[in-house]
Amino acid sequence: MALIFTLVCLSVVHCATAQWNTNMADNRQAIVQLFGWKWNDIASECENFLSGAGYGAVQISPPNEHPTVWSPWRPWWERYQPVSYKLTSRSGSEDELRSMVQRCNAVGVRIYVDAVINHMTGGGTDYGTAGSWFDTGARSFPGVPYSSYDFNDWRCDKNIENYNDANEVRNCRLTGLVDLDHSSSWVQGKIVEYMNTLIDMGVAGFRVDACKHMWPGDVDSMFSSLNNLPSDTFGSGARAFIYLEVIDQGGEAVKATDYTYIGYVTEFKYGIELGNCFHGNNQLKWLSSFGQAWGLLASGSALVFIDNHDNQRGHGGGGNILSHKEPKQYKMANAFMLAWPYGVSKVMSSYSFYDSDAGPPANGDGSIKDVECFDGDWVCEHRWRQISEMVNFRKLAAGTSVENWWDNGSNQIAFSRGNVGFIAINGDSWDLSDTIYTGLPAGTYCNLYTSDYTSKSCTNKDGGMTTVTVGWDGNAYIYVPSNDNPVLAIHTSAML
Repeated sequence: MALIFTLVCLSVVHCATAQWNTNMADNRQAIVQLFGWKWNDIASECENFLSGAGYGAVQISPPNEHPTVWSPWRPWWERYQPVSYKLTSRSGSEDELRSMVQRCNAVGVRIYVDAVINHMTGGGTDYGTAGSWFDTGARSFPGVPYSSYDFNDWRCDKNIENYNDANEVRNCRLTGLVDLDHSSSWVQGKIVEYMNTLIDMGVAGFRVDACKHMWPGDVDSMFSSLNNLPSDTFGSGARAFIYLEVIDQGGEAVKATDYTYIGYVTEFKYGIELGNCFHGNNQLKWLSSFGQAWGLLASGSALVFIDNHDNQRGHGGGGNILSHKEPKQYKMANAFMLAWPYGVSKVMSSYSFYDSDAGPPANGDGSIKDVECFDGDWVCEHRWRQISEMVNFRKLAAGTSVENWWDNGSNQIAFSRGNVGFIAINGDSWDLSDTIYTGLPAGTYCNLYTSDYTSKSCTNKDGGMTTVTVGWDGNAYIYVPSNDNPVLAIHTSAML
């Protein structure tokens, strides 16, 4: 009996931990959110840039059918108002989605779907992007189908007003979006069916939208019922990677820790704290203990980012958020995130906007424009060298710890990741110029933050040091200016 009990326990532990596996290939470590991109453009980006740059996964916009909103432009948030779980959306058709997933998997880049399963649209009556009729007032969504029996109106017939009441947060309507009753076996079954369809396509995981508005037990029940991932791509017994959007900045009834037993949870305080530091409101020297000691989630539970589509627009809880609109500080914060061994990291890739409701760059008929990075419409931060080179830094340094911390008692910091990578960041208004112990083997290294490294050559693009020479004792002269590129990063895969 003891042996049987032990085997059962091991099986339970295996199932419980499987949702924490990112399913990334080749030891890759970073996600990129290609916000608002079409499926065909994502497939091309996987093949032409992401795979070679070391990105491990793409978070895509919701693929479900949604309304077409003209106000007078098509806002980004129409994608977050499901009409049905049919896979025709503003980003493309079901066939284009399937092709994109297959093409990205073929080059080692996984796809995570932004799953909107808390609610359906609050948008009156109309047809969705797949041709499905809906009537929000009658709670009629025949494209699923859902009827008035499938919603939480019997529990709460109003919008959320009091975030200090967990029952209200989880049972009432979020800004007028009609709230699904996740205790219903029918509702759970339709959501599981939707997610399993995506899993069978080859999707590797899910970012779960508005999770704080669903009861943890219901969420866990649904995800426990999901299929294993296809074994021909992910191996036997692989489970979908799960990370849950729970906006918790403290002071509310629903806590991020309510959901950490289900999967990773979005740690919104992470970007806020780094925003404070790189805006100059907190000294960088204190980052030596950054993580759980700052009141953040445990590293093994945290999905982290500098900004996302919500908080770069002032939504998602707000706070001191950096975005592409402050490129110097934004690059510094992303470099720190990708060098620091905490959580699973996600890089944002944006489009230009001036109105917080504005959708992606569009043609006259409302269709999304083809992506052309740096054309004034598509920002493509994930392609900025100061970010993309740090993605490979994170991959190389995976499994190593922070060592050899150095600071000047103010805003100049440096540290190594084991004996494979070293980074120095200058947040002061004067240049960093010092001899620092790097912990790296002797040799000459390319400074990847300011220079291009190709076939054993190093070409400076943005000033500062082009190369760093580490002596036999591990020391090196480090110079980091306080200009627009105040970071130096080297690692053992970029030695001359």
